Amino acid sequence: VQLQASGGGLVQAGDSLRLSCAASERTYSRYVMGWFRQAPGKEREFVATSSRNGGSTDLADSVKGRFTVSRDNTRNTFYLQMNNLKPEDTAVYHCAAGQTIWGQRRTTNAYAYWGQGTQVTVSS
Repeated sequence: VQLQASGGGLVQAGDSLRLSCAASERTYSRYVMGWFRQAPGKEREFVATSSRNGGSTDLADSVKGRFTVSRDNTRNTFYLQMNNLKPEDTAVYHCAAGQTIWGQRRTTNAYAYWGQGTQVTVSS
């Protein structure tokens, strides 16, 4: 499956952005979807994930209460709504897809397919 992330940009602290991840396959609903981010000089880290039907989601502690994740399986699209952005949220955000066991959802190895990433920059 091919993934195309979009929606990044340069914003100020406290602003909001919505990232989208469009998937190429009609079998998109078979995949657990995830958002990860990577800041310069740091390892890629888990941000959020959604189960295949969107009924279960999980968010990293650092973004809980500010970010929400959702998916529209009729549009093959996965979203990350980011509110109250902070400078420490600055990173390249990648979406990922995997036919993974839910218990492994926070690990990069659980996802076989990755999008190219979209840059999010938050100024103070």
